Amino acid sequence: MRLIQRTLIHRTNGSDLSSSSRDFLAIEGLVLSDLRALLDRAERLLPAAVGDAPADERLRGRVVANLFFEDSTRTRVSFEIAAKRLGAEVVNLGASGSSTSKGETLVDTARNIEAMGVDAIVVRTSISGGAALVARNVACPVINAGDGRHEHPTQALLDVLALKLRFGDLAGKRVAIVGDIANSRVARSATHALVALGAHVVAVGPPALVPEGFEDLARGAGSITISHNLDPILNEVDAIMMLRVQTERAAGGGIAPDYRSTYGLTETRKNRLKAGVAILHPGPVNRGVEIDDSVAEDPADSLILAQVSCGVAARMAVLLRALDR
Repeated sequence: MRLIQRTLIHRTNGSDLSSSSRDFLAIEGLVLSDLRALLDRAERLLPAAVGDAPADERLRGRVVANLFFEDSTRTRVSFEIAAKRLGAEVVNLGASGSSTSKGETLVDTARNIEAMGVDAIVVRTSISGGAALVARNVACPVINAGDGRHEHPTQALLDVLALKLRFGDLAGKRVAIVGDIANSRVARSATHALVALGAHVVAVGPPALVPEGFEDLARGAGSITISHNLDPILNEVDAIMMLRVQTERAAGGGIAPDYRSTYGLTETRKNRLKAGVAILHPGPVNRGVEIDDSVAEDPADSLILAQVSCGVAARMAVLLRALDR
């Protein structure tokens, strides 16, 4: 009855009933204390996230709907595992199995799913701003699992958590983000988070793949610089995040033949990094293009699988923020 009443009010008054304090749509604009609180909670949840501690049951009886209208492996599965580790039930819906293939809009799909009584909606869409659009049109909390070229806020949380576990305080750390910056929502969200926490971000890539004005994203104690040459900054950084060239978003017409030789993290380049530099990649990895096999699997410095584990904990923290009243 509560859902029917709030839906009728929304349609009658045209008011936005979404509880914005429980939505999680972007890192940009997130209060620093909220960012730190999410990271601290995710760190505490990590043992339960990876099965080393009993599951947390605080969301038992809740239903989380995953609306994934873009391909995904890590994000979709980790959201599902995160919800189940918290005792929630999960409904998964993809574009190929939904009425969006018949022309239904994203908003109408979300409204219909909410009307079935779900408690939260996780949205992944190719539409920049799509998650916020859904949040304006439903009353339950909405979590952004990646929207077009805009943001991927839970990815930023897991990336920063992996670095926090490695280094502790990130203030003053230099983090290179290398590759297709222009098309990467991961780069945008990670940059917002890192700068807020006082880190210095070096955005590295070919001119066509580093957007003009990217330095203007800096809002916080840290800063951003741009380089179109990877080699000179290798001995300066504390961490390096390699990005996939996003050909599905028409990234510069595809991968240039010399991309690996110019911007790939090869074994030779890895050997030029300072000792203990953290190596990250949000996946999926194009081995032999942006990163060599031996570098991706380096047992001491690669955090790629640690990022995946941190992803479950980060998404547990976000789901609790949305639903644990």
